[in-house]
Parts: sequence; C-alpha cells; structure tokens
Amino acid sequence: MTKENRIKPSAPELPKYLWEPLENQSPERLETVAGYAADLADWKRQRHQVELERRRAEEEVSEEEIEQLGEREISTDPKNYEDVPASGAYITVKTTKETEKTSYRYYYWQWREGDSWKNEYIAPVVPRE
Repeated sequence: MTKENRIKPSAPELPKYLWEPLENQSPERLETVAGYAADLADWKRQRHQVELERRRAEEEVSEEEIEQLGEREISTDPKNYEDVPASGAYITVKTTKETEKTSYRYYYWQWREGDSWKNEYIAPVVPRE
C-alpha cells in the first residue's frame, strides 16, 4: 500500500470530545499534543508512585512488630497468603472498631491494585488469651 492510499487510523476508544478536535489539527500540532500527553502521563505515574511511597511510610508496621508476629508463629511472607502479591504489599494495622474500653486492632496485608487498595487479614494485634 502506498502512502497516498494509507487508511486513516480508527479513533481510539475514548470520548468523542477528546479525539474529534484532533482530526482538524496539523501534524506538527498533533506531535506537540502527543508529546504533552506522554509527559503528562509520566508526571502522573511519578506522582502516583510518590503517594504510594508516602502512604507506605506512614502505615507500614515496624521491624519490631514484624519480629513479634514471627514470635507468634504468624507468617510475614506474602507468598504464604493466597491473594497477596509477592511484591508491593506491606503489613499495616487497621482499627475496625473502638469503644470506651477496647480498641479492635488487626494486622493486614495492604497493596495497590490499579486504582484501588486491597488488603488481607493476618491476625489481631493483641492475641486472644
């Protein structure tokens, strides 16, 4: 197929208001838009990663708490949990309920899947006696 007979690319699966105005732009302007879109995507990925790292630093349990779980014979290896990914998951403490006398706190694995947070129960912070 020669360049003169080249078929126009089909529109992406995006809202019409995004791709339709592009059809009237010059090749140079389209290249500028493509460069900006790539830079913006990189910036958003970087911002997302910084937010993940900040949240992990705030919520992840200490090495001492990890050791205490080990002493209780509770695995801190994500491979021992069916749905927990081998990388990117960390252990955090969640409070599910608080009363005047008691705080119900539990260890959970936590990780990011796409745009949402996932977690899996590990054990209570204070073991039952």
